[in-house]
Amino acid sequence: MDIAEQKAWQNFLDAALRLYATMNRSLVDDHGLTLNDVRLLDLLAKSPTGAARMGDVAEALMSLPSRVTRQIHRLERQGLVVRGASPEDGRGVLATITPDGRQALDEALQTYGAAVRAHFLDRLSRPQVTAMGENCRRISAGLKTGPAAAKIGRV
Repeated sequence: MDIAEQKAWQNFLDAALRLYATMNRSLVDDHGLTLNDVRLLDLLAKSPTGAARMGDVAEALMSLPSRVTRQIHRLERQGLVVRGASPEDGRGVLATITPDGRQALDEALQTYGAAVRAHFLDRLSRPQVTAMGENCRRISAGLKTGPAAAKIGRV
């Protein structure tokens, strides 16, 4: 990487990690939920049945199944999620958001939205927000098709 590329990458990485940490801290302090908890609850709430298979949750959150299992256990202890057998496949396990989970999510989304506005949207012009969204979409789409393994290592 040349100096400009290194600087762009470092600025992106620093901003992304600081934004994640700031939002995570706000959600934990105000609601006892991590950013990943909010993402998980939102995923369940947006599903037609309020439920999803554990493997699908792990895939959607880009997380290890064992990590999602621990997360679901913790949310279950808080009464925000319940686990049960899949009606279609008794071997599959579904995570289902509870009414308390929906209420906790609704409250946390207020903090989440305010944090996105304060720390991301309000710091950029509308064209910058649009460009950032498009650039991140392109990066994400490229990663979904698989990493360019052949290019990794040829820095």
